[in-house]
Amino acid sequence: MVVSVPEQRMALYTKGELTRVYDVSTSRFCVSCRPGTNGTPLGRHEIAKKIGGGLPAGMKIKSRRPTGEIVPVNSPGRDPIVSRILWLEGMERENRSSYSRMIYIHGTPEEWRIGHPASFGCIRMRSRDVIELFDIVGEGAVVDIVDRPLDLPQPQQPAVEVAQAGR
Repeated sequence: MVVSVPEQRMALYTKGELTRVYDVSTSRFCVSCRPGTNGTPLGRHEIAKKIGGGLPAGMKIKSRRPTGEIVPVNSPGRDPIVSRILWLEGMERENRSSYSRMIYIHGTPEEWRIGHPASFGCIRMRSRDVIELFDIVGEGAVVDIVDRPLDLPQPQQPAVEVAQAGR
């Protein structure tokens, strides 16, 4: 996976092939690996733990445990972690604190904010997207968080035949 902070998107690759692109939200504060900044940490990570398998979409998760409350999408004034958690562990010296900072990829009921910086350091996704991602990737999957656009292949343009008049 590659998460682009400037584009607020995540590319999912399977065996080197692009398989899906998701809109996400990263930190509304900054890009940073330092504790206390609420920044999204750059660099190579891996999924250390998966939490919430089988929970219904919108299930509020507090202290990594389901609460029993389903939070509807775009509920006014509600911004808990919902649906699933993919807990990230930093793989580089600079981002080793990601795990202890509890940097997650997780669902949010504030789906109207997806595509714009809105988190406190985590990577937020729509519930349906984080559930799909959770079911695809395993613990140990690599997540690169980058401060550059995604390098996605351009779609092929269909060949257009031009008919000449009189032929």
